[in-house]
Amino acid sequence: MAEQLTKSDVAKIEEEIQYRKLVVRREALEAVKEARAHGDLSENFEYHAAKKDKNQNESRIRYLERLLKTAQIVSDESKEDEVGLNNTVELYMEDDDEVETYRLVTSIRGSSLRGLISTESPLGKAILGKKKGDRVYVRINETAGYYVEIRSIDKTTGDEDDRIRSF
Repeated sequence: MAEQLTKSDVAKIEEEIQYRKLVVRREALEAVKEARAHGDLSENFEYHAAKKDKNQNESRIRYLERLLKTAQIVSDESKEDEVGLNNTVELYMEDDDEVETYRLVTSIRGSSLRGLISTESPLGKAILGKKKGDRVYVRINETAGYYVEIRSIDKTTGDEDDRIRSF
């Protein structure tokens, strides 16, 4: 299944690819060259570590390029009064009697520890397209779920510091 990415996701991935090709690749090659100069390669830890770092960078570049080739581009636009991609929402969790804040993002950027909820997650699916004041049932599986109430929707993206999650 192709990952869904917004235009801003694509821009961040392209930026990371360029950085890795122009900066990280050069540093990694220099580290390998320097470690190789230390002598016997069979017992040279620095050489093996530098080669590993270089290979991980190249692998990450290939992963990101493949991700861009196979991705489905989706719009992050939504109606003014509806929850959409890159919107920050305040949700009242009825079971916990707590208010929590999340931002709805594409699956590649999801990170519940950072408050980024994927549109593919049960919570993301349940609130996408809903309005402020809506009481929504979040289905976890066939027999379980919980209710949340959408308290507020903030349309500002504020994604300057987000990074695409590593594989």
